[in-house]
Amino acid sequence: MKIERFEDLEIWQEARDLCKFVFSITLSDAFKKDFKFRDQIRASSGSIMDNIAEGFERGGNKEFIQFLFIAKGSCGETRSQSYRAFDFQYLSNEEYALLSEKTTNLSKRISSFITYLKNSDLKGTKYH
Repeated sequence: MKIERFEDLEIWQEARDLCKFVFSITLSDAFKKDFKFRDQIRASSGSIMDNIAEGFERGGNKEFIQFLFIAKGSCGETRSQSYRAFDFQYLSNEEYALLSEKTTNLSKRISSFITYLKNSDLKGTKYH
């Protein structure tokens, strides 16, 4: 399958699913009252998908890789925040486990994609 839009990227789709999951778990009464923390975890999870999209739209692999690293960092930030949310009893054991699994898997997939791009002869759409 040829990737023509960032929406075609599986890592972007996975990041979107993660963002939707974070939004849903932050609707709980306890989480809703902690406005700053709720907004922070929502922002970090949204940043993952947004940086994948922005990097793709730049049209060059070097810039794309740079934005993928930022997305990976945001993924780590979301995972770190999941520990805080669990420690503050905003998340159930099941929600925490699922969020941890989603962020760990996505981080690994972003890393693999970075490695693929670094080793690829493709240089991006702006070089065609």
